[in-house]
Amino acid sequence: MLHRIRLLLELIRFSHTIFALPFALLSAILAWQDEPFRWWDLLGILLGMILARSAAMAFNRLVDRRWDALNPRTAQRHLPAGTLSTGVVAGFTLLTSGGFIASTLVFTFRDPPNTWPLYLSVPVWLFILGYSLAKRFTSLVHFWLGAALMLAPLAAWIAVKGPCDLTVPLLLAFAVAFWVGGFDILYACQDVRFDQNVGLHSIPVRFGVARSLRWAAICHAVMFAFLIMLGVASPHLGWIYGVGLAMIGVLLVYEHRLVRPDDLSQVNQAFFQVNGIISVGLLMLVVLQIIVRREV
Repeated sequence: MLHRIRLLLELIRFSHTIFALPFALLSAILAWQDEPFRWWDLLGILLGMILARSAAMAFNRLVDRRWDALNPRTAQRHLPAGTLSTGVVAGFTLLTSGGFIASTLVFTFRDPPNTWPLYLSVPVWLFILGYSLAKRFTSLVHFWLGAALMLAPLAAWIAVKGPCDLTVPLLLAFAVAFWVGGFDILYACQDVRFDQNVGLHSIPVRFGVARSLRWAAICHAVMFAFLIMLGVASPHLGWIYGVGLAMIGVLLVYEHRLVRPDDLSQVNQAFFQVNGIISVGLLMLVVLQIIVRREV
């Protein structure tokens, strides 16, 4: 059983929860500046994020297993390699999907109860699972993924405050959307030949690698602009956040210098390491900013 659990965590790349979870927590922290902190809210946000992402990743591996088996880069993933069965992964998908919807009940136990997460759970679940099918019919698949992850800060804010005063979470959400869209374009450049051969859609397939790298850079420039607007719009952010933004700008430039049309060997370093630093680093900067403002 423990071995199977470890394989399932590898299947969904559980450690990559680090990409979306810090933005959900960042949004919740900003919301808590105007609302009382509740442990139930934090528990619900953590459970919802982990279970939603687990369900989406397992579903992705399930519906992509035929393509993964044909692609040399992904042929050793658990389903095509036979280390996990289709039934086990399907059961895990159903379990985590049900768990995600059930986790939203946590917010109904508070006083006053917040039923918005429960009402929105099924549409959100359908949307994030729908991403796995998007590359079959649209080159905008990267922005579907970005839109799926932009729901994290929006959902966390609504879980804490309800659907009000949405300027701050929307700015953060759009920053996440363009950030994810940009780095997913970079990641998709690895599979451009395979995707062309089997009829899958992506921006690299449609425009080629060189132009796609420019699209990714534009996405990250837009992401940076939204982060600047977030700093202006939120009364809880200040100079520490501004210094942090400068550091993030440097990391984004570094990320794009790692990947060139004639050399995609550093895509994984750009995708996993640099973006992990950006997401966790931004959360830490906001926490530090709020601590300093309170001390002052």
